Amino acid sequence: MTRPHDFGFDETAQILKDTARRLLQDHCSPEQLHRLVAASSEPARASECVWDEALWRKMLDLGWTAVAVPEALGGFGMGLVAIAGLVEEVGRAAAPSPLIATLCATYVAAACDSDAARQLLRRIAAGLSVSLAITDRRGSWEAGDCDVTASDAGVLNGTAWFVQDARKVGVLLVKARSSRGVGLYAVDVDAAGVTIVPDAIVDLTRDQAHVELRDVAVPAERVIVSPGDGARALAAAEPAILTILAADMVGAAEWQLQTTAEYARTRVQFERPIGFFQAVKHPLVDMMVKIDAARSLLYDAACAFDHEPGAAEVGARMAKSAASDAASYCSGRSVQLHGGIGFTWECFVHLWFKRQKHNEVLFGDAAHQRARLADRLLGRIGETA
Repeated sequence: MTRPHDFGFDETAQILKDTARRLLQDHCSPEQLHRLVAASSEPARASECVWDEALWRKMLDLGWTAVAVPEALGGFGMGLVAIAGLVEEVGRAAAPSPLIATLCATYVAAACDSDAARQLLRRIAAGLSVSLAITDRRGSWEAGDCDVTASDAGVLNGTAWFVQDARKVGVLLVKARSSRGVGLYAVDVDAAGVTIVPDAIVDLTRDQAHVELRDVAVPAERVIVSPGDGARALAAAEPAILTILAADMVGAAEWQLQTTAEYARTRVQFERPIGFFQAVKHPLVDMMVKIDAARSLLYDAACAFDHEPGAAEVGARMAKSAASDAASYCSGRSVQLHGGIGFTWECFVHLWFKRQKHNEVLFGDAAHQRARLADRLLGRIGETA
């Protein structure tokens, strides 16, 4: 299939991206973000869930939870290319919200052909926030790895681990295994038998938890995909999930570059701006090159998901790998090139540094993605040899 010009990033996608940038500049500036999530520097403070719910309502008013929902179900039906542009701006602002978790869950629900999935998508389009609860204690999200079991009557028991923004969402999309295979279940966070246990994580712009389920009864109309079909739905959605995370990292890395370059233009040492010196200038250029390479792969992956599904997995793993590398490099250089203040709590760069480190490992870091690519591509070569 022929891919469209500019990856299919059209005027509508640009309007969405520009609107997001303006909103987040006005309501989630670095100063506002630092006051919100970094009010306390006490290492022993309790795990917090701090976010601007008024800003979230503005996002809902703009229909951001509806962007990936098909038009027939009340959404905008926008392509992943447009959504990648939106998420870039969210990452650039490091905005605390359940948007990314909801978008990831949306793609999983969209891969499920059931009345329950369609009903969930309608609720998402109307503003419902959802998070995936699909990871086991070891950190694996592979279909067969699951610490939650489901009885034939749809009663869930077990624990889902590493659930993102669990204290911000209204519904969890839970993976559970039974004698018939893996299924997916929509569970209200306040349902009887559900306990959210916050995790202590480095990222101040998110919350994470493990969710304990004890005799949680799920009615048939909340079974998003029947046992045995869950693995297929998760595999179909994984390229979109990886692409969304890559977009967040690319946007955050762009903020790190621009902020560090501005500091290099204004910080004077030896009667010259420090950006004059090659020891500063060259790493800034390297940051730019890595970001541009990651961004190219990001939009290629999004375009493949929209127009060439057979290439979506390879493109998404390449994008997540490159974005993770760029995030790691830009995080380190942003701190180092800010000099003595770079590692202090008062310097804003630590917020983006921590978000990037969290993003790197979500659904597999760069090394994991390259290993999966090697298995897929080299295995295919071996099959045809």
